[in-house]
Amino acid sequence: MSVESYQLYIDGKWVSTPDSYEIRSPATEELVATVAKGGVEHVDAAVAAARRAHESGVWRNTSPEDRANLLLDVAERLGAKADQLAALQTRENGATIRITGALHIGLSIAQLQFLAVQSKDYEYETAGPAIEPIPAEGIVRREPVGVVAAIVPWNIPYLTTIWKIAPALAAGNTVVLKPDEHAPLCGLELAKVFDEAGLPAGVLNVVTGDGEPVGKYLAGHPGVNKVAFTGSTVVGKSILRDSADTVKRVSLELGGKGPNIILDGADLDTAIDGSIFAAFANNGEACEAGTRLLVPRERHDEIVDRLVERAATLRVGDPLDPATNVGPVISETQQSRILEYFRIAAAEGAKAVLGGGVPAGPQFEKGYWIEPTVFVGVDNSTRIAREEVFGPVVVVLPYDSIDDAVKIANDSDYGLSAGVWGDEATAREVANRLDAGMVFVNDWHVIHPAYPFGGFKQSGLGREGGLHQLDEYTEAKFVSVNKSPGPEARAFAIVIDPA
Repeated sequence: MSVESYQLYIDGKWVSTPDSYEIRSPATEELVATVAKGGVEHVDAAVAAARRAHESGVWRNTSPEDRANLLLDVAERLGAKADQLAALQTRENGATIRITGALHIGLSIAQLQFLAVQSKDYEYETAGPAIEPIPAEGIVRREPVGVVAAIVPWNIPYLTTIWKIAPALAAGNTVVLKPDEHAPLCGLELAKVFDEAGLPAGVLNVVTGDGEPVGKYLAGHPGVNKVAFTGSTVVGKSILRDSADTVKRVSLELGGKGPNIILDGADLDTAIDGSIFAAFANNGEACEAGTRLLVPRERHDEIVDRLVERAATLRVGDPLDPATNVGPVISETQQSRILEYFRIAAAEGAKAVLGGGVPAGPQFEKGYWIEPTVFVGVDNSTRIAREEVFGPVVVVLPYDSIDDAVKIANDSDYGLSAGVWGDEATAREVANRLDAGMVFVNDWHVIHPAYPFGGFKQSGLGREGGLHQLDEYTEAKFVSVNKSPGPEARAFAIVIDPA
């Protein structure tokens, strides 16, 4: 496959920089692309371009229907390039081709299509009840917030980017996109598609480079009105601080440590296969993964044996092979981080009953590989049960009653996802008691454009997707129109004697 050189995209033009960096396959370490390395001066240029485009009205004054039609055009163009784009992401971040094609690209297209229909029907101006005794007419307008900084992660780059830039653009905003430095190609390819679809210059800009200084500078930039971020809780907290001086609007989709409860009496074949999907899909590099498996204490050994037997059949290998279940993790740094968690877990008394290291064999001599891993002997106070590992790892925690299971599940700083396996009535009762923004009953990783994605507690602020996603990218303005010219009907007549 050819090695392409990518530039920044600012004000409708492709911009070179003095420095560049390499993107290498996490599976083979082969060179995939070279990417321009932006700096704070490029952030300034991109924000200035976005500000000019916003203030000119070239996009916000475009009708909602025409904005929506452009999103539909982009969706169609993505569909035509789906195989190519899926392969690029697999080469870039190691997600398996069976995930990048069907899930990442497919959901991105679905999100664009759903949002386009939704935005055509969105109430950008609503008349309210009459204001008596003035009399006056009350109007509520939803107006674009302005310049949006979209800062996205490396694990699911197409979808997390579309989740931000699509509603921002649909609502009439302009955008500066900062892709993660480990996986910038998807954002740059999306910029190409929007450019081909005729998006006006300056409405979408892409600046690649390191999180510091580029992402940090963008988050605190005085020309930015809103920051939309997906990533770690640590970085999310930093963005909140960086946004504080100018009181920006901020939406954050952060980390998770999803509790996955198997109830006594659950169909174990379904629950175990579903729990493997919850923990190991996307190489375990998913914030809403089910990484804490809670099982009835009296059935612990039985469930663990069946879990290990099934998980041992997962095929680890070339992520471009459709038969592969688990590919590499994103980088050597992430691989080392996960292996350090394994060492800490062992020191705290946990035991790896499956995996726990790097797979053996000549095909794993290059790249950044982690075996699908199952730990037992874990207490909910241990680090591997409390901290987000972000890899193909699940810990098994026994519980003594449903109340105990709920207590363990909710004993976390995070509250992004949770799951329950069992009879529907009981599972739904348990679901209602869990502190999580998303709860899956007898399933996992259910992502749909019509439903919100986001979490409680330190898993973030605001929601991606859903029926109210355009509210995240618009400001509410109240307009009062006095319908009577007479001074006796004016509001100030209440406090000022008209005589």
